[in-house]
Amino acid sequence: MTVSTASAPDTDQETDVEKLTATDIPWVVIVWNDPVNLMSYVSYVFQSYFGYSETKAHKLMLEVHEQGKSVVATGAKEKMEQHTTALHSYGLWATFQKADQA
Repeated sequence: MTVSTASAPDTDQETDVEKLTATDIPWVVIVWNDPVNLMSYVSYVFQSYFGYSETKAHKLMLEVHEQGKSVVATGAKEKMEQHTTALHSYGLWATFQKADQA
């Protein structure tokens, strides 16, 4: 009697699709409320760094202030990591994570 140890092709394809889907999930940058930065400064950072309009920057700043956090950018992991580091250089409390966890 011969026993095959090879995996079924369908199973391998499912695993590859799951890995591809998992890496394609967008990442987000979250800016958190802090007791240090003025609201006007946070708006300024959003406008100067991201190029957001005054209206959009103000809306995001109010989310940070009133809800404690705001998703300010969405995209590939590497780019969101760069944005987070840049926001740290402005003195903002920012983190990045997978979008499905935000």
